Amino acid sequence: MESISVFDMLSIGVGPSSSHTLGPWRAALRWIEELKEKKQFAEVRGIKVDLYGSLSLTGKGHATDIAVMLGLTGFDPVTFPIENIEKEIDFITTENILKLNNELNVPFIPKENIIFNRKFLEFHPNGMTFTATLQNGSKKSSSFYSIGGGFTVKEERKNKKLKQDKFAKFPFPIQNGAELAAYCKAENKSISEIVLENEKSLRSEAEINEGLKKIWDVMLDSMYVGTHTEGILPGGLNVTRRAFDMNKNLIGEHTYNGADEWIAAIRNTKVHFRQILKWVSCFALAVNEVNASLGRVVTAPTNGSAGVIPAVMLYYMVIENHDANFEDVRKFLLTAGEIGSIFKKGATISAAMGGCQAEIGVSSSMAAGALCELMGGTPDQCLMASEIAMEHHLGLTCDPIAGLVQIPCIERNAMGAIKAINACEMALDSDPAKAKVPLDKVIATMWETAKDMTSKYKETSEGGLAVQVNISDC
Repeated sequence: MESISVFDMLSIGVGPSSSHTLGPWRAALRWIEELKEKKQFAEVRGIKVDLYGSLSLTGKGHATDIAVMLGLTGFDPVTFPIENIEKEIDFITTENILKLNNELNVPFIPKENIIFNRKFLEFHPNGMTFTATLQNGSKKSSSFYSIGGGFTVKEERKNKKLKQDKFAKFPFPIQNGAELAAYCKAENKSISEIVLENEKSLRSEAEINEGLKKIWDVMLDSMYVGTHTEGILPGGLNVTRRAFDMNKNLIGEHTYNGADEWIAAIRNTKVHFRQILKWVSCFALAVNEVNASLGRVVTAPTNGSAGVIPAVMLYYMVIENHDANFEDVRKFLLTAGEIGSIFKKGATISAAMGGCQAEIGVSSSMAAGALCELMGGTPDQCLMASEIAMEHHLGLTCDPIAGLVQIPCIERNAMGAIKAINACEMALDSDPAKAKVPLDKVIATMWETAKDMTSKYKETSEGGLAVQVNISDC
């Protein structure tokens, strides 16, 4: 049983993909740490990076090579100014030099030193191997696997015991939905209250609040930036940003300065059913347009599905409860994070392992359960809402055109957000005791579906829309 914090499930990073961008970036940083621990860092005279499987097949479209170079340079994906990405990459490609961890100049020609291998490694579809040539001519290699949501592991999982020891400190260790429901009933607490107690065993409540506030600030900023940026997304598909025009048409003559005034302005607009659908879609599209342009977003639980959770939270703030405050945000994020961790333990959050059901499906499920708690649902109703949302994403494939997180990924976030709200409403009007499909059963079904799904529908761009629609058609 793994220790998975809310801050693991909801982490700040750079787009367009948590598994193909953020994961390799973090793996490069981990490799640098290994070299230093083994006293080999100063001896490095050459670097080679081999990308395998899905990382190779869709790596260019997901900016995997860019992420690897930024990680090797020692930049932190949480704090690195995204406006500097182009400058840093241009330096490496022009000078053919990579400043390892910003300390050691190493000859580096990206087209030669980053190798895209089509074959898959056995342990996981997202494999990568870093190789250093040392001063004495010897070579030292280390392999990592990006397993979704920005998580990276080594095959031997040397850190597993550490995680188990840490997990033992949790007052409420949770492996599945049934255990979570049992704790809520026994303690007479909501899901967010149970999760908060677990988080408090790792950090102070002030640190928890500060961390969740930073996460929400990035979520809100990505929605605001996305709705106020127009133009064409990078990558060659010539996808036009839509959130800008949607926001402009919906907001009308209302004026504002900054995100907080924007929220107030939305609350004063006409919000009949059609407008609600459009606003929710606008919020989700905005986040993933930012993500697709190497912007800063929150993995929720992945970058490809980053728009669902913030869109549903903002829906609650501008439609359902105009008095919503940080306490509501905290409950929402705590609940969403826990539901996501249950999916990660029982199935996967990696599209390379499970298709898009593992990304949009999980994010929709997380958002549905979290919204249900804010809307006054019981813990059982929250888990029912999560189950409904996932049940109707089962089998969803991952088939990005040209390997870019744009088509159909951006629109799917809007659809996932709408489904989450609908699932919440159905759960609120239902008796969970009469539910035919518990959350744990749908998670097990999702995992079986993932294992049965052919690889061409698992983020390889070898099937589905990726082959039916050519980049020339766009």
